[in-house]
Amino acid sequence: MKLDEATHYQLLKILTEHPEYTQRQIAAAMGLSLGKTNFCLNALIGKGLIKAGNFRRNQDKRVYAYLLTPQGIEDKARITIQFLQRKMAEYDALKAEIESLRREVDVLDAKNLDAGRSVP
Repeated sequence: MKLDEATHYQLLKILTEHPEYTQRQIAAAMGLSLGKTNFCLNALIGKGLIKAGNFRRNQDKRVYAYLLTPQGIEDKARITIQFLQRKMAEYDALKAEIESLRREVDVLDAKNLDAGRSVP
């Protein structure tokens, strides 16, 4: 199983905003299973993009904080730029398609008006 770019981006974004989230909270926020979330976190740890550390003052030593490493911060910036570029391209394509559909509707409306006029 490979970590897709959208999941990679979303996970880094959540960890930046909520490093204290548990794996369950991350899974819930992303709409993923706990197993896939664990896999994704381990993949990012393996790439050196995040590190997991215990909260020392917490009684429950199973509680981790997921922090972006300097390489993770760089990676998040790069992925954010790519994500934005892809979304802008999707927006431009959708905008062009909407404009084309509007022109098509205008032509159909004009034909319907002309057809209505020819009827005595």
